[in-house]
Formats: sequence, structure tokens, C-alpha cells
Amino acid sequence: MKKELVTEQDPKSPISEVFRTLRTNIQFMTTKGKLKSILVTSTMPGEGKSWVASNLAVTFAQAGKKVILVDADMRKGRVYSIFGVSPRPGLSNYLSGVDWDDREASNDLADYIQETDVENLYVISAGNVPPNPSELLVSDQMTDLMERLKDLCDIIIFDGTPSQLVTDSLILTRIVDSTIVVTASKATKKEDLKRVIKNIKNVGGKIAGVVVNKVPVDAKKYEQSYYYGSTALAETKPRSRTAKRSSQEMYNRASNMMQKRNNISEKRPQEKTRNNVNKGNKGKSEELPKALQRNIKIENADEVSMEKTTEILNQMNQYLDEEKKKLR
Repeated sequence: MKKELVTEQDPKSPISEVFRTLRTNIQFMTTKGKLKSILVTSTMPGEGKSWVASNLAVTFAQAGKKVILVDADMRKGRVYSIFGVSPRPGLSNYLSGVDWDDREASNDLADYIQETDVENLYVISAGNVPPNPSELLVSDQMTDLMERLKDLCDIIIFDGTPSQLVTDSLILTRIVDSTIVVTASKATKKEDLKRVIKNIKNVGGKIAGVVVNKVPVDAKKYEQSYYYGSTALAETKPRSRTAKRSSQEMYNRASNMMQKRNNISEKRPQEKTRNNVNKGNKGKSEELPKALQRNIKIENADEVSMEKTTEILNQMNQYLDEEKKKLR
């Protein structure tokens, strides 16, 4: 199974949540649960319709629905490669009645439905490339297949062809309950999208909506705006880099302050040193943590001796050492 199945590989990711939202919107678009079949198409190749169809099928299966994903792109079908199943026999073989080695194909539908690694999800591959895909889709065999599949599962998802190039998907829009058009951000032309929507409506098809794929998203914005997020991403980051950085800066400033005081005490007389230390404590006391301020009590600046100053500095050193151990 490829990494393209994000909803299966990483069900807690923001992308998986988007597909679950799409699933919910589709379910609420019809009343009394009449929605049984969905066609996923696009305007041009490369817009991601197979990726959307596959992940949408997984989300329906995860909701407890029995899903059959049909690869209706009999020209360049790739659903089999996404799920790692056999490319044939497939849809073209069932509709044409011809096996891949020119033998008569089986009439048993169970021979064409393949089980995947995802629970409740089954796949019908595209099969061999036929010379007349459009003619096969308008045959009575296709109508009969649709009715038989509805009896076997809860929902059928068709991965169709690009509607701007060939008419295969336009034919399917007439027999499915609803259609989703996949577009690519900054790639799909508005004129092409309007033309596809118009053509679907002209043949009597119903459009559930348009999915805009390949939208560029900043990973940081995704993490900030999304409450669920990826737990793996969150665990790799430190809990509080700002707290660590500020505590380290406080430790460095305090160390420099004590070094300056030691230099002053060595160079100046005892009286001046005492006054400088007291002034320093007066100016810096507001910067020290409250827990340290509670331990240091200075009653009168004139009565502070060198012993008292040493005691204060020792308390500061002890507190900062404890803070440094917490950072480690």
C-alpha cells in the first residue's frame, strides 16, 4: 500500500480530517440515505482525482461502510497500484466478456472484486485497455453491474477519466447518484471547469461539489490553526524553548553581576565595596525571581557587612545552580 493513502497511514493528520469532512458533507447532501454511488472526475490529468477517490473510499470504509472502489478509467487506470492489487481482471474484462488472454471472461462478479488491506474496502481494477471504453460504459452490462454492486455494498465510488479529454465520465454521470469534480490550485483553468460542469448538467448528471486539490499550505500555520494536529510532530518539539532561553539569559546576567562585584571588592576599600553591593542589590532586586527575593532580607543598607554580602551571593549561586539543573 502506497503512502498516497494518507487517511490509512496517518488517520490523525489534518489531511485525513479534511477527507472526513468531505465524507460528512456528501452524506448530508441527500436525505434518507439514498446516496449509493459517487463519481470522482477532473478537468485534466494530474489534478489528483485518483488520490481523492482512494482516500475518500478509505474514510467511508473507516466509518463502517462497505465500499467498492471501481477504477472506471480504462485508459490509464492506476487504482490497482495505489492499493497494491492485481490490475486484471477488471472492469473492461467484465463489460466486454473477454479475459486478458482472449478467453471468455467469467460471469461471476466475485472474480473481479479484490479485497484490500483496508477493512470494508474492495477494489475493481480497470482491467485491460479496450479499444472502445465509451461504448462499454453505455452497454446494458454496465447498468446490470451497477445494480448488482448496489446490492453488495453500502456505497460505490467510481474513479473516472478527465472530463475535458474524453466522454467516459460524462456517460457515468448519468447513472451515478452524484459527481465530484477535482481541480488543482493554480493549475485548473476556470474556463475548463465551467465547461465540464456545463457538460455534466447537459447530460442530466448531478454535481455534489468541487474539490480544490494541491493548495499550498504552510506547515506552521497548519499546526497553529488545527487543534488536533499530528502528535508525532508535537512530541519532537521542546516544551518551552522561550522559558529555557530566558532562564539561561537570567543565569548569565546574574553571573556577570557577581563577577563585577568580586572585582570591585578586590580593587576598592571595604566601605566603598559595601555601598556598591547595596546599590547593586537595590537596582537589581526587581529583576530577581520572587522565590529568591523571599530568601534575601536586607534591613538597613548601612548595616550590611561583607559576611552578609557573601551570604547573599551564596544564596544566589545556590538558586541559580538549581535552576540550571532543571534546564538540563
